Amino acid sequence: MSLFASNTVTEDLQLVVVAVERAVDRSPDGLTYALPTSLAHLPDGARVEVPLGRGETPTAGWIVRHIAATEDIGFAREKIKPILGQDPSGVILPSELMQFARWISAYYACPIGMTLASILPAAVRKAIGRVERTLVDLAPSLEGLAKITKKQQHALDVLATLPRPIEIADLAEAAGYSTNEPLKRLITTGHLVATRKTSVEAGFIARAGNIAPAPTPTDEQQAAITAISRDFGQFAQHLVFGVTGSGKTEIYIRLLEECVSRGKRAILLVPEISLTPQTVGRIAARLANRKVAVLHSGLTDAQRNQQWTLLCDGGADIVVGARSAIFAPIPDDSLGLIVVDEEHEPGYKQDSAPRYHGRDCAIRRAQIAKCPIVLGSATPSLESWMNAVERKISTLHRLTKRAPGLNTPKVTVVDFGAERREIRDRRVNLIGPTLREAMLKAFADDGQVLLLLNRRGYANYIACSDARCGWKFNCSACDAGMICHIDESGSTRRSYVRCHHCLAEQLLPKNCPDCGKPVTVFGLGTQRVEEELTRLFPSLIEGETMLRVDGDTMQTAQHFHDALERFGKGEIRCLMGTQMIAKGLDFPNVRLVGVVSADTALALPDFRAGERTFQLVSQVSGRAGRGEKPGRAVIQTFEPDTPAICLAASHDFERFATAELADRRAFRLPPYRRMARLVLRHPGESECAARAAALADAMRPFIGGVELRGPSVCPITRIAGKYRRQIELLADNPAEISRVLAEARSQGLLKLGEELAVDVDPINTL
Repeated sequence: MSLFASNTVTEDLQLVVVAVERAVDRSPDGLTYALPTSLAHLPDGARVEVPLGRGETPTAGWIVRHIAATEDIGFAREKIKPILGQDPSGVILPSELMQFARWISAYYACPIGMTLASILPAAVRKAIGRVERTLVDLAPSLEGLAKITKKQQHALDVLATLPRPIEIADLAEAAGYSTNEPLKRLITTGHLVATRKTSVEAGFIARAGNIAPAPTPTDEQQAAITAISRDFGQFAQHLVFGVTGSGKTEIYIRLLEECVSRGKRAILLVPEISLTPQTVGRIAARLANRKVAVLHSGLTDAQRNQQWTLLCDGGADIVVGARSAIFAPIPDDSLGLIVVDEEHEPGYKQDSAPRYHGRDCAIRRAQIAKCPIVLGSATPSLESWMNAVERKISTLHRLTKRAPGLNTPKVTVVDFGAERREIRDRRVNLIGPTLREAMLKAFADDGQVLLLLNRRGYANYIACSDARCGWKFNCSACDAGMICHIDESGSTRRSYVRCHHCLAEQLLPKNCPDCGKPVTVFGLGTQRVEEELTRLFPSLIEGETMLRVDGDTMQTAQHFHDALERFGKGEIRCLMGTQMIAKGLDFPNVRLVGVVSADTALALPDFRAGERTFQLVSQVSGRAGRGEKPGRAVIQTFEPDTPAICLAASHDFERFATAELADRRAFRLPPYRRMARLVLRHPGESECAARAAALADAMRPFIGGVELRGPSVCPITRIAGKYRRQIELLADNPAEISRVLAEARSQGLLKLGEELAVDVDPINTL
């Protein structure tokens, strides 16, 4: 309902541009509304409610610009509708985040309203965790007021002795009342003055259990710390490149301490929410006198609101979190440092609009705040590596040795094809003799084992047992094979199939629907590895000292945190799972890391497949040997001579990067060129192809020097019943791609939603 008798406005009201929180066909950057006199104080960044469309549907949006009285808006002012009111949450984004959001909107080709909605946690928008309190105080004068009872006077006398204002419930308790009703009558008579206050319960702050002593930095660590510290107070980009276990976290902690000691605040990004508790714990143990806030999607709604409010009030020195923590409400003049740990990780990329990259957004925010940014990795992304080595945009700091007391793990690459041919027991086909013997030795030495297989489920290929038939079990809604899973939660073992794209499920058929012959399953998955481990090492299962870690068993961040805690205490001897166990974990008793199959990503039709394989194998191998005793890694592969695997085994990132960059340059691919990918989806195959062709034709008149590839069929042709076509834009300069996308948006060609996705700087092309 409008705040006005009429839905038109007078000419003297302030006009503003409001960006609604959903894609609109017209004016993706905002619509013009009038500010009622009662809301004239609202600045840019205020969240409001506006009437949208012919039905005047109340819709949330953000004030993004105030229009000058002399500005020509192109239509009559009296036709402009008024804003309905301020959002009940009362949220107003600071100007720094508004500037940041405008850049994200422009660079990632996403409407500003959708961008702003992604910046603000939903818990803050919904005011979850907020508490309404009634505070009372004595009236300034009691003259002319009605007489009150002795019991009521007693309440006033008690209040006179207490700090004021005070919560009404606290006063009732102090006066000996069982309810608030007598005090509410005093408010009605005017003897008490009541005010309403909205607050959020105090956010939790990380606290240290035991204070950890600071190790003496190595010469390489100290050189990096000294060089980076010189850049406090100005924007500078640094890449800390060091082998796993070389002490990058020690550099981060010392820089964080230096930043806060200068009166500034800092943001530390980690790629996965599962790493947050361990990272926060290490920081809290070293910086016990500093307040550390946490921001990630694993928090409850109330906790997210608490942490956001805490930061708005300046109640934390350091923010630790996953990619969304880069939107922490810290004023730019107090932001002194940003650190991005494991900067190469795909987890920094958002998979829904706006499809931003946390690392690249962190670099931009550091530019805005004029503070240094530190990127760290043992296996840097080729983008970051090239920026440091070739373009000299980043200052490179090499850590060539592991921290004192840590041994570099010995890595053995096993030609699994050759080894399997020698295995006589056909039931054993996933854990070869070399890996099995290494596991037995680690267990005998009271060590722990990490086993990696980056494929969940039981088996990834389901087909007719008769090769002449040719039937394969594919998803009916996707051009992808169904994956076999085993459910043992009930009293009986149940086999079912699931599509990992659209999540469709059904029971595994016993017989082929085409010829009636039995169905068989091939391939591998974490459940099948778990089954084989029960045969090879039955004591692990009997003693409940083996745990599978994947997306099926770890359904929440807390589940994973609990699993890591048990592993850290030694309750779990073998942790087996997907890439979740390969990232940033630091357990000194891990004596062996085994990679069951290093080839799972190599066959993907993506130009980054080799880079991803190298990073995963190298990172997981580095989890071994972080204690006093040496560690070992055993890598099983059918392609032992592939550079991504053999160079990862020898910890030779620079050689791998040199060869991979040469290939990328030859094929004119990122990082030598920038890319944007437009994916169109439609239930009809011909309609999808026609729409993709029409979009490409419409963009060609203003394409300029940008190369337009396609339209072409996506590697995964259909997902969830929709056919997929892609258009790729490539250019030497990212500004050229931004120009083309901006023009396409202005012409209404990019209507984001179910049928179109725009991905700038995509991390995969599947």
